[in-house]
Amino acid sequence: MRWFLTVLGVIFAVVVFLFLDYSLPSKQTVRITNTYNRLTDIGANAIFYASPDAGTVQNTQGQRDVRFIETVRPNGRPFVYRNEDTGWIWPPYFKYDSSNLHAQATDLRSTSADPRWVSVTSYGWRVSWLSIYPNAIAIKPVAGPDVRPFNWAAQIILLILGALLFLIWRMWNQFRERTIDPAVRSADEAWDRLDARADAARDHIATETAEARGRVRRWWDGIRGR
Repeated sequence: MRWFLTVLGVIFAVVVFLFLDYSLPSKQTVRITNTYNRLTDIGANAIFYASPDAGTVQNTQGQRDVRFIETVRPNGRPFVYRNEDTGWIWPPYFKYDSSNLHAQATDLRSTSADPRWVSVTSYGWRVSWLSIYPNAIAIKPVAGPDVRPFNWAAQIILLILGALLFLIWRMWNQFRERTIDPAVRSADEAWDRLDARADAARDHIATETAEARGRVRRWWDGIRGR
């Protein structure tokens, strides 16, 4: 049973980590190279795109016109963002300005000869073989490729979640100390009393049996004249 609970706890921790890793905002310093719209096939990966009621239109072939932002990291590796409104779906970023963000990204495009570095705030993962892209939330110009703005939003959310978990843990401990532990002790004491009664009854039966055997033996010996 212990190993089952351990495995269950590990699985739960991994799920929570992946959920937070996908949902929390992240910041990356990049250089924007291109912005464009593309008719994109939405299929099994639809969960990683905005819902149709968030301002996007999907045709009968399962295709959607999605805005993309192409960037290059300081190490030269490319990185692509999508730019979709989130609406009221999860995660709750309430983004409705994808058109404005697209215009801003287009205005901040640059070349390697004359780079302009920006910090892009986004959520989600980039998985090439599944055509999954992080969704850009905000773009802010920075002084250079070495600038790494502190991710205040993610840190504050993690602190709030940590405080909530601590509060839940304290409430559980108090509930266990006030309710569960006394009930367990009462059950243990009741079991001990029951066990003691069973032992006493067993001893009493053994004593009565021995006395009965003694009386029968004396009676039999009396009949035989011993």
